[in-house]
Amino acid sequence: MTFDEKTVKQYNGTTLAYIGDAVTEIFMRTSLLLLGVTDTARSNGLALRFVTAHAQSDAVKALEGRLTEEEADVLRRGRNAKLTHRPKNQTQSDYRRATGFEALMGYLYLSGKADRARELFDLAYADILEGIKNKSF
Repeated sequence: MTFDEKTVKQYNGTTLAYIGDAVTEIFMRTSLLLLGVTDTARSNGLALRFVTAHAQSDAVKALEGRLTEEEADVLRRGRNAKLTHRPKNQTQSDYRRATGFEALMGYLYLSGKADRARELFDLAYADILEGIKNKSF
């Protein structure tokens, strides 16, 4: 399901991040399956390398210079969204960057650009995916 671009552009950063959280989760889970990780206990442990605010903040750093102007704007919009809380054990800057990453994933997915979202996910987590592939994690 895709929405028209005008509608998607009207969603605020936290709404996009809400959808992007689910998109990131499905990309992470399918990546683990593709890498042969079928044990759910191991999958849950490896998930922390992808879904914590710190991990997503690192993902944003890995994408520097690889985003289009439009993508960078969406990421900034998510990062700068008015947040009412942050989880324990996370810095405010990590949490904001993570929200920006999730907003970008949500924006791309809703805009019918899931392939681009997947491409960015794979770029953002290339080192982690390679480590799992080589069984170093």
